[in-house]
Amino acid sequence: HRWVVERTHAWFNRFRRLPVRYERRADIYEAFTSLAASLITPNQIKRFC
Repeated sequence: HRWVVERTHAWFNRFRRLPVRYERRADIYEAFTSLAASLITPNQIKRFC
């Protein structure tokens, strides 16, 4: 199960703002995280289908 978490972290690390939290407000950081997830998901779906 560990590799699943590490792989997911690697996907999020491709986005420069997410590995180091530059945003002071949690809601903006959450928005960037959601945006990154919405960009990652279609690529993974396309890869497996």
